Amino acid sequence: MHINESKRQQLLQHGTLNERADAVTNPLFGHSEFFDPQDLVLVKYEMLRSVRVENIAATEAARQFGFSRSGYYKVLASFRQSGIAGLIPSAPGPRGAHKLNEELLDFIDNCLAEDRTLSSLQLAALVLDQHELSVHPRSIERALARREKKGR
Repeated sequence: MHINESKRQQLLQHGTLNERADAVTNPLFGHSEFFDPQDLVLVKYEMLRSVRVENIAATEAARQFGFSRSGYYKVLASFRQSGIAGLIPSAPGPRGAHKLNEELLDFIDNCLAEDRTLSSLQLAALVLDQHELSVHPRSIERALARREKKGR
């Protein structure tokens, strides 16, 4: 089957390239331009549809679409929670600021209330001194900007 390199690059750029396209054995994906095993969102959707509409067992559907049984249930949970958007892989890594919690931001706000001239570098030093936590000055700037944007 001819692989459309342009589409492959688009899928890769958007984080929806199925790195395990060769593991997709469902007949729909055999010789069709529409059913592209490289399109991870389409593969996940068709896996869910095959269980719901075609009454294929979850374990068998997972195998045919290149997933583990537990992988199938993770996809199903994401779909139930967010619909089609839940089938789009999320970026790896922590979600949101994990060091700069509300308590720490309140501390920073109090420091700024006492002295508005404090730089993010000075605030980072105060956080290290008072809370024994190393935070990058740029992280403080971003957290304060997010907080300001939320109207706090």
